[in-house]
Amino acid sequence: MGATLKDATAIVGIGQTAFARQLPESEKTLACRAITAALADAGIDPSEVDAFASYTMEETDEVEVAKAIGAGDVTFFSKTGYGGGGSCATVAHLAGAIATGQASVGVAWRSRKRGSGPRPWSNTTAQLPTPAQWTRPYGLLRPADEIGMLARRYMHEYGATRDHLFNVALACRNRANQNPAAMMYERPMTRESYMTARWISEPLCLFDNCLETDGALACVIVSAERARDCRQRPVYVHSVAQGLPAQHHGMVNYWTDDPLTGPSWTAARHLWKSADFGPQDVNVAQIYDAFTPLIPLSLEGYGFCGRGEGASFTEGGALESGGRLPINTGGGGLSEAYVHGFNLITEGVKQLRGVSTAQVPDASTCLVTAGEGVPTSALLLRS
Repeated sequence: MGATLKDATAIVGIGQTAFARQLPESEKTLACRAITAALADAGIDPSEVDAFASYTMEETDEVEVAKAIGAGDVTFFSKTGYGGGGSCATVAHLAGAIATGQASVGVAWRSRKRGSGPRPWSNTTAQLPTPAQWTRPYGLLRPADEIGMLARRYMHEYGATRDHLFNVALACRNRANQNPAAMMYERPMTRESYMTARWISEPLCLFDNCLETDGALACVIVSAERARDCRQRPVYVHSVAQGLPAQHHGMVNYWTDDPLTGPSWTAARHLWKSADFGPQDVNVAQIYDAFTPLIPLSLEGYGFCGRGEGASFTEGGALESGGRLPINTGGGGLSEAYVHGFNLITEGVKQLRGVSTAQVPDASTCLVTAGEGVPTSALLLRS
């Protein structure tokens, strides 16, 4: 699929609401505001929208959104699963639909009230999926607990330390400190504040975990041909991939021969196979950061370093502006907002437009990843 989609479509509009721990508007209202902002950014009337893609976890649906924004006849709609693992897949699905003539103007979005809403795992009446039946009764109740187990395994096998996790958290916080839209804007982090923060699920402390956020984001995708006539500089969808490894069981990936080889490895093989450039050519990366350990695991999975080298890759300011691979330049899920990774997509677009608050000079290629640890997806964007 990637070969036929290469540069055939482009993201031409992005939009977002404010981010906060608590916003008064409903998820539907937030979604519509982000979508109409993205359409205005692209210079496209809502009546031209004929395709939608969102997450299976999205509480708003295309029927209500299409009516509310004034869309015309809709000829394609899809939903992608696995929470944050589905972020990049929304763009991939729309790119496929547009490239094959099923639609002409696609909108992807995520609206979420996680800061003021309920926790999914707090519903004790729901039937547990099969993997959870073997883990939650023994105390792995939250995603933080599950990733904490993987982090401890990674530390044991490869010598990673909390200093390496701090490098990740600090890079994201430093970029958020430059971004007025970020929840952690002008709220600096020090090594002392990180090391003395309360535990959430050891070895993960407070600052190893993403924010709890209300907010919404959206993007608009059209054909490469139409993109040339849109209001903004096109950002081309160069390669797309999804990844579900054999015998995978989600974040509690303890059934496989190697729990530390997650879905990023599967997605990466397809992503690079369909691309005209490789990891060494990526100028900036937006790597899914619900938890700090996902960054070194993803650095390895997407080929920026070898097995077990993800932790050491973070040393020496490698993830900072001016480093080997600047990441999450808006602050990411750790320090800008956690909206299931959609802000990583919009930040990638900003970088390739040249308008990021932490702009990488002359950035022309960007990797965007979805959640590592769950069935995932990824995008290569280019200007």
